[in-house]
Amino acid sequence: MIIVLKSKATQEDIQILVSKIKEYGIDVQITIGKETSILGLIGDTSVIDKERFACYKGVDKIMTVQEPFKKSNRKFHPENSVYDIAGVKVGGKKIVVMAGPCSVESNDQIIDIAKKIKASGASFLRGGAFKPRTSPYAFQGLELEGLKMLREAKQATGLPIVSELVSTRYLDQFVDCVDIIQIGARNMQNFELLKEIGHTRKPIFLKRGLSSTIEEWLMASEYIMAGGNEKVILCERGIRTYETYTRNTLDLSAIPVLKRLTHLPVMVDPSHATGLSWAVEALSKAAIAAGADGLMIEVHNDPANAKSDGAQSITPENFDSIMKKLGKYAELEEREI
Repeated sequence: MIIVLKSKATQEDIQILVSKIKEYGIDVQITIGKETSILGLIGDTSVIDKERFACYKGVDKIMTVQEPFKKSNRKFHPENSVYDIAGVKVGGKKIVVMAGPCSVESNDQIIDIAKKIKASGASFLRGGAFKPRTSPYAFQGLELEGLKMLREAKQATGLPIVSELVSTRYLDQFVDCVDIIQIGARNMQNFELLKEIGHTRKPIFLKRGLSSTIEEWLMASEYIMAGGNEKVILCERGIRTYETYTRNTLDLSAIPVLKRLTHLPVMVDPSHATGLSWAVEALSKAAIAAGADGLMIEVHNDPANAKSDGAQSITPENFDSIMKKLGKYAELEEREI
């Protein structure tokens, strides 16, 4: 349920309303916008008498919301959320690019890549320290040593870092070390993990599950936000379909749909989308045209010998070339890289 306030509603009017609503055990999300201010009611709103509350001073109208996701719902928060993360604004005019290898393999490797992608315009360094793999015999990452290397790359370049958390066991280390905690596709519905990161104040990069619907994805974000952490970034990374030529199928339609449903920033991972390095450029362009707020691109100094996901990784030189082209596409959308 949403209570839309009159433009002349005072702070006192709002506080009286909030106090009365909370008497029913209902949480209230207050959004003060440039044109419209609303109170989003979260909980069992069946106990609310709409006619009674419509009479309160400052109330314009009361609307019922059917969607099960509330905190991530654009109706509750009409304006786009923009997060300032280590000096980089995510969700605003700038199309943010996160780049780096699937796996951190050595100190020299990650620092070298970090320097090159920064020179090409990347805003964040992404790198996997812990790698959830389909096969238990595949390379699983350098774990805490990998996190240490990421931190050293940040010190060397100033790039904020993004890395994937796979277990609550290492949550404290991630909170201390990374700027954005990534939750991968396989853990999108790991609800106990989502609850725990919801208690942190660290921005969360939530990838779409392999076969998840948009509503399931937004409900996963709701788990995080319900815990108090409202800095969630959504990432479309391709879903599982009957097509086998590509690793996954990039759902570009999800971008405008999400922009309609939620205020959260929406990013795209063109690397995992197909698993094909030569498709990264085209899908990056398409993502910008569809309204994405950013990209996550896998960059490796030697893709042929990468310990994971080499086939979908591009070289730093290719990344530099693509970034120059993406800047022109961003301009068409009145944005910038």
